[in-house]
Amino acid sequence: MTAIISATALAGDLAAGAAPVLLDVRYKPGDPPGLPAYRAGHLPGAVYIDLESELAGPAGAGTGRHPLPAPDVFGSAMRRAGVTADRPVVVYDGGGPGGGWAAARCWWLLRWAGHPDVRVLDGGLAAWQSHRDPGSGEPLPLSTATPDPVPGDFTPASGGLPCLDADEAAALARRGVLLDARAAERYRGEVEPLDPVAGHIPGAVSAPTTENLTDAGTLRSPDALAERFAALGAGPGTEVGVYCGSGVSAAQEVLALHLAGIEAALYVGSWSEWTAGGGRPVATGPERG
Repeated sequence: MTAIISATALAGDLAAGAAPVLLDVRYKPGDPPGLPAYRAGHLPGAVYIDLESELAGPAGAGTGRHPLPAPDVFGSAMRRAGVTADRPVVVYDGGGPGGGWAAARCWWLLRWAGHPDVRVLDGGLAAWQSHRDPGSGEPLPLSTATPDPVPGDFTPASGGLPCLDADEAAALARRGVLLDARAAERYRGEVEPLDPVAGHIPGAVSAPTTENLTDAGTLRSPDALAERFAALGAGPGTEVGVYCGSGVSAAQEVLALHLAGIEAALYVGSWSEWTAGGGRPVATGPERG
């Protein structure tokens, strides 16, 4: 089962009456919640999920900015949206250049929590709006109606995908490949717009998520992704971990690695947890350190 679906394929499923559960997870760091944009227009039948309150727990002393949500909070949000254990789920966000982060976070959480069939809409809402119905030539539809789905029965059971804590991430950076999914200038420590310390985890390799995408904002082909990650030292037989600023954009890198045939662990706390309290080592510059 592939982890992504194209806008054309999803439109075909909807037209054929084989609709998956659709989750709208529009989110951009520093922007207001995506609910107003959802209300202005979303995929027909999609339910809005709030990343800050339903796909992450409250930040606290020593945590990253987006720790894992409590299982009851996450499970309640998924059941409200109609998620069941035996029905496919498709997740999307706004898409476009640099997109896919929020949708991948939801994908990762559902797979980590045991759901067997979750896909990300490749290119997100931007891809949906750029495609046309192959029969009529009309734009693919959007809706302003808020659906009221039958409550689902999904109950999270952690452990479906691997994750790392800070000590495990530090060790993996030395024995395997730990990829830093943030922009290269943040890795090098030249700028840090969100966290109190600039730099990277010693031993980590710079691997910005933007390089996983085409100019159209869709994910590159599996072969192109595999070539990219091989150049960074990560292959099917490599132990790989990924982190970012707060565990959101790194989920997109885990998804890209998955498409390339490489399973990777997510350091959920990421750089915002690593630098909380100021007691952990920091490397700067272009080298791993």
